[in-house]
Amino acid sequence: MAITAAMVKELRESTGAGMMECKKALTETNGDMDAAVEYLRKNGIMKAEKKASRIAAEGLTRIAVKDDKTAAVVEVNSETDFVAQNEKFQSFVEAVATQAVNSDSKDLESFMAEKWNLDESKTVNDALVEITAVISEKLSIRRFEKVVAENGIVVPYVHGGGRISVLVEADTDVVNDDIKDAVKNVAMQVAALNPKFISSEDISEEYRNHEKEILLAQAMKENEELPEGKRKPQEIIEKMLIGRLNKEFKEICLNEQVYVKAEDGKQTVAQYLAQVGKNNSANIKIKKIVRFETGEGIEKKNENFAEEVAKQAGTLG
Repeated sequence: MAITAAMVKELRESTGAGMMECKKALTETNGDMDAAVEYLRKNGIMKAEKKASRIAAEGLTRIAVKDDKTAAVVEVNSETDFVAQNEKFQSFVEAVATQAVNSDSKDLESFMAEKWNLDESKTVNDALVEITAVISEKLSIRRFEKVVAENGIVVPYVHGGGRISVLVEADTDVVNDDIKDAVKNVAMQVAALNPKFISSEDISEEYRNHEKEILLAQAMKENEELPEGKRKPQEIIEKMLIGRLNKEFKEICLNEQVYVKAEDGKQTVAQYLAQVGKNNSANIKIKKIVRFETGEGIEKKNENFAEEVAKQAGTLG
């Protein structure tokens, strides 16, 4: 497969790797973008996947709360940040969030087909088409999630005017202001540090093996670059990886993360919740976290007139 300048540019922007490294990665993987990202990771050229966390699309996230036990979060995208500041757009996103918190739909397709709460002669999709015509810019309802607590509370947190929205469901046998504040602090932690899992116990064997494979490939490459007399056997390298893996897993698991407000700089989130629970004679356990960040995982189209002309002229692949 021919590797084009546009492909190299896309990989470079999504990984931060150099142009020649990106070209080589694409060549080695026959133009497969995801495989090229893996190639760069395994060769130590990028230390973590950046593509999935790139924030490119515009729009807003919003949360609607029904009560302490029920809340919903939505993301609605726009083409420009200018539209995201538009009052009509913001009102529409709030209405979508209200629709979601009252919805029983389990997927976006059925959600879009629901009767619009503000006008039952229309569907949610009709309302989207209508606001799109008014604003004259492509809009899309990208995703929603409703959380209902069975044995505790759901606490919302919105950051940056709607750039990030978080819902945290906590099982607790006591509900008071101290516990609500504690769960909100945890929601702020989720917004800031974006954990992938609640606990290390939630990490699948598949994910563990995948990360071990990546780190092992990096370590083997580093080992090969050492003088022959200083190289370590593979079994020693694999034992050394255990510490590196445990450190990585602590960083991506909420309970094991250092609590951002810890006075001693060491207290974990789990320890913080245990202390709050003890002070309130309660058992608190984080059951679910939902974090929406505007445009997460969406590649924004970068308009480059000169490049577009060059493509049309056939000077780029």
